[in-house]
Amino acid sequence: MLEEIQQPIAAELERYKALFRTALHSDNELLSAALSHLTRKLGKMMRPTLVILCAREGGRVTDEVLHAAAGMEMLHTASLVHDDVVDESMMRRGQRSVNALFDNKAAVLVGDFITSMALSQVALTRHLDIVDRMAHLGQMLADGELLQLNITHSSAFSEQAYYDVIARKTAVLFETCAFAGATLGGADADTVQRLQRFAHLVGLCFQMRDDIFDFDENLNVGKPKGNDLQEGKLTLPVIYALNTQPSEDHYRHLALRVRALEASRLEIQELVDFTIQSGGIAYAEGEMQRLAEEARTLLRDLRDPAIAHALDLYLDFVIQRTA
Repeated sequence: MLEEIQQPIAAELERYKALFRTALHSDNELLSAALSHLTRKLGKMMRPTLVILCAREGGRVTDEVLHAAAGMEMLHTASLVHDDVVDESMMRRGQRSVNALFDNKAAVLVGDFITSMALSQVALTRHLDIVDRMAHLGQMLADGELLQLNITHSSAFSEQAYYDVIARKTAVLFETCAFAGATLGGADADTVQRLQRFAHLVGLCFQMRDDIFDFDENLNVGKPKGNDLQEGKLTLPVIYALNTQPSEDHYRHLALRVRALEASRLEIQELVDFTIQSGGIAYAEGEMQRLAEEARTLLRDLRDPAIAHALDLYLDFVIQRTA
C-alpha cells in the first residue's frame, strides 16, 4: 500500500532522500556515527510523504517544499532521540536507540544538533509563516512531553487529558507537515485549512494505533508488550477500562502504581489482561475508526483526484499498519 501511496510523488521523494542525507551530516566523528546510525534506514517517510502530497494538491513541488519536508523529518527525529533519553528507552524502530548506543549526554547533544539542522532546512524555504509554524511545533512537542509527565502525578484517568497529550506530541507534527506542504505548494486558504484538519486527525489515529500496539506482543513494532505501562504511561485502552469498571478499586490502585513506576512486571501484565478483558482495545479501535471517518470527509472536492486517493490510502495505511 505504501508504494501505491507514494507512486504519484516517486520522483519528488527521490530528490527528498538525496537532500536529506546530504543535509544531515557532520565532520565530527562521534556525531557522524550517530547520524549514520539514525539515517541508515529512512523508514516509511510518512511525514515527508504528507508534505509532498499536500504540495502536489496545491499544484507544485519546489525545492522549498523538499527543504520543509526535510526540516519536519529532522525535528521529528530529534524529538525521538530526546524522548528515548527521557523514557530511558533502549530500542527505537527495532534497533538500538542513540542513548543505548552511546550515552544520554551524547544523545541529548545529537538531538540538539538535528534540531538546529531542522531549523536551517526550514529557513531555506524563505517563508516566514513556515518558520513560525516550525517554532510553534517545537514548543508544542515539548509541551506535550511535559503534560504527559505531569499526568503521572494525577490520580484521575481522563480521556480528555489523553487526547490533549497526543494532540501535542503527535498530531501537531502531521498538521504542520500538511500546512507547510499545502502553503508552499500554492493551495488556497480553504484547502490549506482542510488538509491541516485531515492531517491532525491522521496524527491522532497514528498515535492511537501505536498505543494499541502496546497490547499485542505478536506485532513487529520494535518494543515489547506493555512497554508504555512500564514507562508509566496510561493510554486510551487502559483509561477506558478503568473508567467503565468503577468498582474495580484494585485495578485503579494498580494503575496508580504503574504511573509511579512502582508496579512489577506481573502487575503490569495483570493490568494488560484487565484492559483487554474490559474491552479497552475494542473501544480504542472504535474511536480511531470514528476519527478516520471524519478525516475522509475532508478529502472530498480536492483539486487533484490522484492526490485525494493517495491521501485516503495514507489514512488506511495509518490505521491498518501492523508495524
